[in-house]
Amino acid sequence: MDNTALISIIVILAMVIVAGAAYFIIQKRRTEQLRTRFGPEYDRTLKETGKRSEAEATLGERAKRVEHLKLRPLTREESVRFTEAWKRIQSLFVDDPKAAVTQADQLLGEVMSTRGYPVTDFNQRAADISVDHPRVVENYRAGHDIALRHAKGEASTEDLRQAMIHYRTLFNDLVGEREMMTSGLFDQPSDKEHRKVA
Repeated sequence: MDNTALISIIVILAMVIVAGAAYFIIQKRRTEQLRTRFGPEYDRTLKETGKRSEAEATLGERAKRVEHLKLRPLTREESVRFTEAWKRIQSLFVDDPKAAVTQADQLLGEVMSTRGYPVTDFNQRAADISVDHPRVVENYRAGHDIALRHAKGEASTEDLRQAMIHYRTLFNDLVGEREMMTSGLFDQPSDKEHRKVA
């Protein structure tokens, strides 16, 4: 083998190694960006799909879908209206936890719709919400799961209280009023709630 052929082989090998390293670095950077953007939702999607490439493709598709939505913040008037509605629902919980959870679920749908999220099936709503609210979407899923159990008559008052806490977390994030609703109503079950559970 002459020197020219040997040099050509070395150059080709070097190019393959550099290309492989560049691909690895790009993939690693993409993974880090998705992990940072989606937080716990990244891990959940990875567990659900079983493959990193599929999870990242799924999250990338979600992000592209949401980029095409006409999302907007709430106006001050809308924020006030929804906050007042939430306070009424929260107060209702003491006397009628089942109705409160149902109304909270409906109110979240209204807030999402007003913000521009398509209100289709639950899984699509949760996927859309996960793009801009990845740290609280699991609260939405947990609250919705309890609401479904409630519809089957399988949720206790404590379960319903947990649903309200989950819903409140997402509501606060969607409405952008984190300092509101610190009444403590859902910090500990009241004596009345304990009596209902017993």
